[in-house]
Amino acid sequence: MPTVEKRIQSMGLYLPQEPKIPPGIVIDFAWARVHGDRVFASGHSPQSPDGSLLGPFGRVGAEVTAEQATEAAKIATLSLLASVRRALGGSLDRVEAVLRVDGFVLVAPGFDGTTNVVNGCSRLLLELFGEDAGRHARTAMGVAATPMSCAVVIAAEFAIRPA
Repeated sequence: MPTVEKRIQSMGLYLPQEPKIPPGIVIDFAWARVHGDRVFASGHSPQSPDGSLLGPFGRVGAEVTAEQATEAAKIATLSLLASVRRALGGSLDRVEAVLRVDGFVLVAPGFDGTTNVVNGCSRLLLELFGEDAGRHARTAMGVAATPMSCAVVIAAEFAIRPA
């Protein structure tokens, strides 16, 4: 069976480098933290392959379309998986199951399609990890603000096998 990273590559996608932090932003937390048989991944936004922040920026339902935001959720998931990979020592092969996803969508007043936007994340996780390991609990919230006005922020929790 191909590894998750091989699936990502075969889909023409990428795991970005470590996030490049914009000037004036202080990061006093871990992008991903391993504790026992879990990995907790902080909120991630879409990143370019070099780790720089990638749009779209702005409110979904105003400056950003639902379709753009759904794609952003997918790309943010790759950013998150890259941090999990680094926390696990360079491979996603220890991931046993995706347990929980929290999706935060920067919304314009009246936009209530957050479930469909965060499906960009959920669908990718199911494709990469399969039905058994990829099926997860999830929250998809519309919010008034996100860091740097990123349209979508994704956080997650994973179960892992022992090293």
